[in-house]
Amino acid sequence: MKRFLQMASVLIVVSGLTACSQNQADPAVVVDRPGLLSPAKPAVTKISVPEGTRLQIALIDGISTTQSAPGDEFLASMTAPIVIDGKTIVEKGTKVRGRVTDVNESGRVKGRASLRLVLTSISNNGKDVAISTKPFVAVAQNTKKRDAEVIGGGTGIGALIGGIAGGGKGAVIGAAVGAGAGGGTVLATKGKDLHYPPESKLTFTLSSPLII
Repeated sequence: MKRFLQMASVLIVVSGLTACSQNQADPAVVVDRPGLLSPAKPAVTKISVPEGTRLQIALIDGISTTQSAPGDEFLASMTAPIVIDGKTIVEKGTKVRGRVTDVNESGRVKGRASLRLVLTSISNNGKDVAISTKPFVAVAQNTKKRDAEVIGGGTGIGALIGGIAGGGKGAVIGAAVGAGAGGGTVLATKGKDLHYPPESKLTFTLSSPLII
C-alpha cells in the first residue's frame, strides 16, 4: 500500500511538470521582439546634388528696389528639372523660397539701384530642405550704350547679354545672370529702379551640395 502511494505521488508530480511545459510553449504567449516578426523598413537613399548646379526659377512673388527690403522672403518655382545620371531629382514646378539680402534704391550708391537675392530652401516630399546658393546681384546702370553687361564675381571677366525686356520705366524682366557659372552682377540700363514682377525668370547656382 505504501509503495502504491509513492508511485501515485510521482505520477502526479510528472503530470504537473508536463502541463507547465505545455503552457510555456503555448503560441498565444509568444512575444514579438522588435524586428523579429515585423517586416524591415526599406532604407532611405539620399541623393547629393553637387555644388555648381544651376537652379532655374520663375518668381511667384514680385521683387523691386522700391517695394522690397532686406530680410523679405519670396516664393518661386523651378522652370526646369534637376536631372542627375538620367534620373529626375527635382521636378519642374517644385517650389523654392528665397530671401532679399540687400536693397539700395536709386541715388544711394552712385545713383544706381541694386538688389541682392539668395535661395534658402526647396520643397521635397512636402518638407522644406535648406539650400545655399550664390547671390543673384542686379545693379541698375545709367548708361544706354548696351542693354546689359554681366560681370563675373571676382573673375574680372565680363560677358555681354541682351534681350532684357522693359515692362515700363525701371523694369528689368528675365535677365540671365552669371559669367558661365550662373552667378555675378547684372548691370541693367532700363531706368533707375529695378523691378522683377511675378514670372520673371532668374538663375541661381548652388554654393554647396544639396542633400535630398
